[in-house]
Amino acid sequence: MKYPAFATIALLFAILAAPLVGAPLREYDILRAFPAGRLAALGAGDLPDAQGFTGSNHAHKYWVESGPQRGSCRAVIAAVIRDDLAAADNAWRGIDVAFAHQTANGGFESKPQANGKASTAFNANVETAYFFLQELGRAILIIRQSPHADHFKVRIDALEPKLRRAADYISSGIDTIIPKVGHSVNRVIIAAKAFGTLGVVLGEEKLIAHSRHLIAHAITLRDKEGVFIENGGRDSSYNVVSILFGSHLALHVPMPEFEAILPAAVAWQLTRVLSSGEIDVKSNTRTGVGKEANAFGQAKTVNYNEVVYALTYYGLIHHDAACLEAADRVFAYMRKPNK
Repeated sequence: MKYPAFATIALLFAILAAPLVGAPLREYDILRAFPAGRLAALGAGDLPDAQGFTGSNHAHKYWVESGPQRGSCRAVIAAVIRDDLAAADNAWRGIDVAFAHQTANGGFESKPQANGKASTAFNANVETAYFFLQELGRAILIIRQSPHADHFKVRIDALEPKLRRAADYISSGIDTIIPKVGHSVNRVIIAAKAFGTLGVVLGEEKLIAHSRHLIAHAITLRDKEGVFIENGGRDSSYNVVSILFGSHLALHVPMPEFEAILPAAVAWQLTRVLSSGEIDVKSNTRTGVGKEANAFGQAKTVNYNEVVYALTYYGLIHHDAACLEAADRVFAYMRKPNK
């Protein structure tokens, strides 16, 4: 899909048409302004399977850890945006399955992956927990912004004690996060998103303070040109993850200091989008060049979904037609057969 001038103006007008004049920009409204069909296409793999598993839990065909269940939260969000409550209820199964694996200390069970690694050490278990919780907190906040809040109220109220235990658990590990993942700034930002969104959901200022602390550190993890550092250098997939998840957080917890640094990171990201829509991986420190493997021993590649999400979000939030056009190119490329 191309964005001629009138279409871009229409999209930007839609996102600015908040429910009340002068009201803050809401993530629900941004998602409603996405190009038709884009959310459904990006979220095609997020629906829980028959066991309620998503992500690598689905790939393993058994429960591994809590982090992969974040896909079910994205599926709930997409269904709420398109007003499909039956699909949202179906996707919620993945959230219920995650909490069926919650342990007495508020964390979640972990079992070995295909490569034999397991997130059983405390710092690793905190990490996989906040990977799940950052998307769950976001889902609840978007639901509350939507016309469907009443549909979910009883189940969210019932979930609150479990959420508080989970928030207490990751809070108990706050001092482990930067030492464990400081070389990977996107994970610091993901942790900040978990604390910030849960802080708003639960009305807990201490959680929001943890979020601000982590974001302050993440801001220091950039090179002299403002690109987020991943494993000592630049990575055209993980740089965009930092942009995306920080943008999510800033829509729910004001983070002007973070938003102020985004233009430089976005500017570099746009230089990585080739005319074909493919993402340039040259000189990447982590993805697309065989330097890291997933749990099944396969080389990590660019996460095209998150590139499209990030550029679409940034384009709509900041009225940036270049980002919207780049998002179109990447989206078209990723949908090509045998690309």
